[in-house]
Amino acid sequence: MEFSIKQKKGFPEKIGELAAMMEITRDLTLFEVAEFTEAELDMIDDKGSNSIGALLMHIAAIEFVHQVITFENRDLNEEEQKKWGAALELGERGRKAYYGQPLDYYTDILAEVRKNTLQQMKKQQDSWLYEEGEWDNGIKHNNYYLWFHVIEDEISHRGQIRMMRRLFDHA
Repeated sequence: MEFSIKQKKGFPEKIGELAAMMEITRDLTLFEVAEFTEAELDMIDDKGSNSIGALLMHIAAIEFVHQVITFENRDLNEEEQKKWGAALELGERGRKAYYGQPLDYYTDILAEVRKNTLQQMKKQQDSWLYEEGEWDNGIKHNNYYLWFHVIEDEISHRGQIRMMRRLFDHA
């Protein structure tokens, strides 16, 4: 693993740097969970928390949603909501939906979603990052912020995963 931000080859400059940051973030997340067993992926530290498996699905779901918003300029449709809803909501619904799966189940989904993200980003120009949208509540955003949010969300949940690992290691 390399710990420097450089333009990812095959991308426009700024998008390439963003893609490189996303890849470093993902590599570190995968490193954190690399040795987890199915039982560890299913553990929760209290009734209201999410399992590590559910958090991994949430990371994939957030990225998928941002693909739809930024590449297709729309919200999730009914079919996509059914597929990703539990991962987006987490809580009881997520705990029920993501249980009893091996690590490969989660990492394969993460890889599939990321592959599509990178393919779509290669088609964009750096100016795409600055294209603005507006949510129903009137708050404006741009594509750069939305993809920054994908990174920050994954880092935040990786922190939760690290805390859970420490709890499990001391249980």
